[in-house]
Amino acid sequence: MCGIAGVLFRDHNAPVSPSRLKQMSDAIAHRGPDAEGFFTEDPGIGLAHRRLSIIDLGGGDQPLGNEDNSLQVVFNGEIYNYQELRKQLEEQGHRFRTNSDTETLVHLYEEYGRDLVNHLRGMFAFALWDRAARTLLLARDHLGQKPLYYALDRDRLLFGSEIKAILAYGEVSRDIDPQALEDYLAFGFIPGRKSIFSSIRKLEPATTLMVKNDSWKTSEVRYWALKGEVCDNRTETEWRATVAETLSESVETHRIADVPVGSFLSGGLDSSAVTGVLATNGAEPVQTFSIGFQERKYSELEHAQVVADRFNTQHTEAIVTADAIESLSALTKFYDEPFADASAIPTMRVAELASAEVKVVLSGDGGDEAFGGYARYAHDLQEDFIRHWIPKWVQKIFLGPVAGAWPKADWLPRPLRLKSVLTNLSLSPAAAYANTLCLCRSKLRKRLLSSNVRERLADYAPEQQVIDAFGEHPDDPLRGMLAADIRITLPDDFLTKVDRASMAHSLEVRPPMVDHQFMDLAWSVPSALKIRRGETKWIFKKASEKWLPTDIIYRKKQGFEIPIDAWLRGPLRPFFEQTVLDDGNILSEYLNLATVRTLFQQHCNRSGRHGNVLWSILVLGAWMNHYLSENDSSTSIPVAEQTAKAQAGRIKEP
Repeated sequence: MCGIAGVLFRDHNAPVSPSRLKQMSDAIAHRGPDAEGFFTEDPGIGLAHRRLSIIDLGGGDQPLGNEDNSLQVVFNGEIYNYQELRKQLEEQGHRFRTNSDTETLVHLYEEYGRDLVNHLRGMFAFALWDRAARTLLLARDHLGQKPLYYALDRDRLLFGSEIKAILAYGEVSRDIDPQALEDYLAFGFIPGRKSIFSSIRKLEPATTLMVKNDSWKTSEVRYWALKGEVCDNRTETEWRATVAETLSESVETHRIADVPVGSFLSGGLDSSAVTGVLATNGAEPVQTFSIGFQERKYSELEHAQVVADRFNTQHTEAIVTADAIESLSALTKFYDEPFADASAIPTMRVAELASAEVKVVLSGDGGDEAFGGYARYAHDLQEDFIRHWIPKWVQKIFLGPVAGAWPKADWLPRPLRLKSVLTNLSLSPAAAYANTLCLCRSKLRKRLLSSNVRERLADYAPEQQVIDAFGEHPDDPLRGMLAADIRITLPDDFLTKVDRASMAHSLEVRPPMVDHQFMDLAWSVPSALKIRRGETKWIFKKASEKWLPTDIIYRKKQGFEIPIDAWLRGPLRPFFEQTVLDDGNILSEYLNLATVRTLFQQHCNRSGRHGNVLWSILVLGAWMNHYLSENDSSTSIPVAEQTAKAQAGRIKEP
């Protein structure tokens, strides 16, 4: 696990500044504290690498070349099938100098060009320089486990594992992308190819980007997507055995390392199942790590302890309190963009806990997206059942206006929040699911955004991204919901959360259920076996009976949440007022603070429940104070330049 960065100039003879390349590397030193390396031997190209040593501890330093060094690669991640690939390549005449998984990339490229990604099983982001063709290839893994950002203009390409590496180079505009800003308010994260900065983009999962230095032409190719039909020719018993076998194989594959491998253990089904497989198949006791809360209804420590006792793990746990708000500064620093998934705070803490003992842990991420584990899936399926019985004219003419007039009642359980139910019933299944995913819906966003930002947005609708990812699934809405989450929520929320939190503490996290072969298998499971009579993740629960007690498997799903509603009314209230509501705040250029004050007052006096929206605004305010203020220290650009860029980065009045 590592961090990568680099620069490519359109001008073949443009010199690469070693000091600027070093600045890019230093900005992501937390991703690889064990070693650093640079490639500047060819004019117009510079590659930087930070290493966290996991495989081939003594011989895997990067950048790494092929036999004649005509190819150079910097790589972040793990290739789990590298030993099999190496054997095939050696049989084809390739000669290896190291035992690292990285070296397979340059030899695969010699054989297959940019199609090398079709042979990889793992989590990865890499940049590969081809001296003869003068091309740079950027690539990202199938499901987006490892990040890769880039800034491309007519003169140069900058890239890095994190945005801070690109900013550290200097001379990068901090103009805010208004669409990304609304995306953030809608979802709490920024999906797809956008970043919060207009000048910087994400390489999307399962995508390669090739830049030809001679012509400065780019080509972007998506090389993988979930595909294939549902498999109806297996019995329930066969599916149960197949899912269990596939999970066991994936966990075993993800165990490969030259250092000890531990496990996150939340007490939920997925992390418990992964821990159970890891402990059952291994010879040594597994080290497990859990985080809980003083507020008992949010804490799963007692359930994690049950699993730890069952498998005799070396278990470590810690408590997160409201004092963890100190982590917000770390959240701002390591996430680079505003990121409102509040579970990032306990994730940072459990990563810190684990990093004191091991370099690698397995996690249970991906199980809910693979097998339909979230309560919202079952709820939206119920709504879809009702929708089929409603005449189209009623849906179009009656339900929409009634939903618009119905009072908002956030304090009620979701099934009783008729405004949300009526709105969803008035929409198509895809649009309804987009509405479900929004933590801040369209009408409130329009009230929150400043008039200047609204004018620049015109008719932009973040929900359309969910509708597009949902696809055409008229008779299988669960399949559409899973497709949308695997394309959007999984990479841009959950995997982003884990990557930044873990790498902030130089810890590698591997989720066996985010393996693309595992996901392909799950995609072929009939939806009727994923949610049965309202029971979510039914077939996976049956498969997990091989390892886990039924009281762990079938207890109500709890989720990895923090008591943000109560904290905002109590210990976080002064911090919110200072960060968001103070006069002269940068945030006032983007949001209508009068609306924010109203929401905050309603939340504090309990006449409204706006915890998630207010938390996202708090994170946004803290982020802007860090990245758009004159005192921003996130890069090594001189203060005068920082001030100019901060001013340039603000959305200006037309």
